[in-house]
Amino acid sequence: MEYPRPHFDRSHSWSSLNGDWDFRADTEQDYHRTITVPFAWETPASGIEAHWLPVAWYRRTFTVPAGWAGQRVVIQFGAVHHEATVWVNDIEVARHRGGYTPFEADITDALRDGDQTVVVRVSAPLDKREIAHGKQRSIPRDDFDGVCFTPSSGIWQSVWLEARPATYLAGLKLRPADGLDAIEVEARVSGAAEATLVLSLRGTDVSVEVPVVNGLAETVIPVAGPRLWSPEDPHLYHVDATLTSADGTDTVAAYTGLRRIEVIGEDLYLNGGRLFVRGVLDQGYWPLTGITPPDDAALRRDLELAAAAGYNLVRKHLKLEDPRFVHHADVLGMLVWAEPAATGRFSADSVAAFEEQIAPMVERDGNSPAVIIWGLYNEEWGLDWDIPGDPAKQAATAQAYDLLKALDASRPAVDNSGWTHVKTDLLDWHYYDESAASWGKTVAALLNGEQDDFPVKLGPDFVVRKKLAGAPGQPLRGLPNLNSEYGTGFTSVERGWQLRWQTQELRRHDRVAGYVYTELYDIEHESAGLLDFERRAKDLAGVDPADVNATTTLVLDVVPVAPGRDLLSESREVSVPVRVSHHGGEPVNGHLHTAWTPVFGPAPSAPGAEGPWIEAKPFLLSAAAEVRAELPDGWTSGRLHIALISDGTVVARSAVDVDTYTGFVIGDNR
Repeated sequence: MEYPRPHFDRSHSWSSLNGDWDFRADTEQDYHRTITVPFAWETPASGIEAHWLPVAWYRRTFTVPAGWAGQRVVIQFGAVHHEATVWVNDIEVARHRGGYTPFEADITDALRDGDQTVVVRVSAPLDKREIAHGKQRSIPRDDFDGVCFTPSSGIWQSVWLEARPATYLAGLKLRPADGLDAIEVEARVSGAAEATLVLSLRGTDVSVEVPVVNGLAETVIPVAGPRLWSPEDPHLYHVDATLTSADGTDTVAAYTGLRRIEVIGEDLYLNGGRLFVRGVLDQGYWPLTGITPPDDAALRRDLELAAAAGYNLVRKHLKLEDPRFVHHADVLGMLVWAEPAATGRFSADSVAAFEEQIAPMVERDGNSPAVIIWGLYNEEWGLDWDIPGDPAKQAATAQAYDLLKALDASRPAVDNSGWTHVKTDLLDWHYYDESAASWGKTVAALLNGEQDDFPVKLGPDFVVRKKLAGAPGQPLRGLPNLNSEYGTGFTSVERGWQLRWQTQELRRHDRVAGYVYTELYDIEHESAGLLDFERRAKDLAGVDPADVNATTTLVLDVVPVAPGRDLLSESREVSVPVRVSHHGGEPVNGHLHTAWTPVFGPAPSAPGAEGPWIEAKPFLLSAAAEVRAELPDGWTSGRLHIALISDGTVVARSAVDVDTYTGFVIGDNR
């Protein structure tokens, strides 16, 4: 079994409490059911499948390992939704509010000889509007209920025991030094005894002894021949911390990577090189287990699926995911946009509930090199969709940003993702449009300054225009632009078509610093994924997301009409202007090649006939090269595949479906 908290690792002295617990609803007298922890009580995996249950009780017995004698015994909870009270042997040891943040309790003084009994009472309000709940459905419902899912109540992350001395390491903050040649360390110590801290860089002979003053120890660990962390080379540095006092020795391991994420003007830079974000939304739900992954491999698998689709970033949406997700991202080299769970309505209580997540988020995941963006509010959820009209909501948005940046100024933060920004490091926007033509026009207008707003469909018959700025002082220039949600289409064929054409329009504009596509996989009623809920591939009509999201892509000067009929032609001969968007470190060049297949056909193994030469510099859209081709004899339609071949290797692909019929078109998107 994997240790649940890899960024603050005390796995040499732990014991899991996952598994079978006794369970009862608050209205029941006896524990006559068994629940499997850590699965929410609504899920099949829990063995309970109880819905709209507001209060329930858990109970189990455990024994303390004999080798822990003389140590303090601590019970750890990864996350419990929403409010938990914990007793050990009928002695209350903890109360915690907040369904996405970890908590612990020293239970030593409540222990007795032999078996121990732990009881947890969990309150999971049906009305979630003023608590942090992300995409969990509420009664009464949230304004955004149409995109919400089954609630996930109770213990939904791991529970375990740890042993440590009375004077112990309470925190270990690791950050890369400005020169990326050392690790800055801040250790927090709790306990009454005087202590000495020794920090060792694993795999080297570097060891530093650090005095502890008023519960704090700070130092810098030099790194000889530093190896920077990046998606291409996700190298990690592990630090072993040993705290020695009269109470005993506490040992904790942590790690980080040497990397720098910067905002410079309208661009993002990673380790001094331009970064273009190719992101995908991941909401962290599974068919039988809800917001808990079925196993550790499932977390890693989702990251691998995102990478296979060409993405370099995953936006974990409205959820503080199991910390092992971030660990796998660190190891695999997948960038992460992390953000807390949303509330539903604006009030003093909801603002407080939202803000209570910020410090635990940074504390838990701040050592991660993979996390390069912190998100905060999303689409004015919890702000009643009205930042511009209420100074109090503007103040709450700015305050969340300030709280976060005071804790971690090393990463860019987004105040309110989607629109109506008040105080942000990234100017992001969420724009959905079923028309490929109006999509392209609106994106161009936003980026060239012709307009600063766009239509947002908040309900079936409720469309409003949302501005990029939610307060007068928010600049619309000088910050990186990201379209951090997009993607439309009712069928998987339509979604594949929109993925290809909408993404190419984002690649057309050099001012765009990146995008986040909605989304990696389907969830319950929401069928917006590239994959279905079981993570199986869907029929995208021959569109390969890896080609769409490649480092080098082709941008066709075509306004597509409809799936299967991108380009209508009066003759069998067609001409397509083709450009190259390239985000590599060096220029790229080569010949464009063409080949025909039937409409919706996948790319052929052979690149086809050689066409014009084209070249592109990094992060500058190339000039157009004209590709000319003729439908094969007897064909009235077909898919024209276009590939850029450089030094014998295909470095970019796209396609256009051609139809020689020019009559009425069902689903015309012009």
